[in-house]
Amino acid sequence: MKIYTRTGDLGETALFGGGRIPKHHLRIEAYGTVDETNAVLGLAASRCTDPDLSALIARVQAELFEVGADLATPLDAKTTYIVRTDAAKITRLETEMDAWDLELPLLTSFILPGGTETAAVLHMARTVCRRAERATAALAAQEPINDDAFRYLNRLSDWLFMLARLANHRQNQPDIPWRPSKNPEKE
Repeated sequence: MKIYTRTGDLGETALFGGGRIPKHHLRIEAYGTVDETNAVLGLAASRCTDPDLSALIARVQAELFEVGADLATPLDAKTTYIVRTDAAKITRLETEMDAWDLELPLLTSFILPGGTETAAVLHMARTVCRRAERATAALAAQEPINDDAFRYLNRLSDWLFMLARLANHRQNQPDIPWRPSKNPEKE
């Protein structure tokens, strides 16, 4: 099987369920940014030495394939092979965050992205996920989408923040508190 098809050489791409749209369409931006999030999570997984966290990352990577396919498929598409994102996945993310909240030290200030290499890459994944969320919101403003796909991305960015903190915590690396710069005019 060849990886190239040449069908996109004129700036259009095919959607699951049929139809073609320009590569600059908001739908492509939304699911393309979900794909970027997944790629950054692949980098995080390659750096992660905690098998429990690695398993969580792998599960979310698989779920992001489903979210991407969901966003790549218009709601009115006549297809039976797309798995739509559902509320159960969102609830699982919330349940995991609630459990981590009990393990993590209380957050008393904003923190800087960083710490261990795994945590730093997870923070990067969080920021790309936020961009995917913004692109999905823009798409949703123009055409109907599965609301649970949007909710999943919203919750996932919080989950990635918590997972980054957890990665630091389990490596005995404290969060890096943000300290405002001193204002020379007030000194």
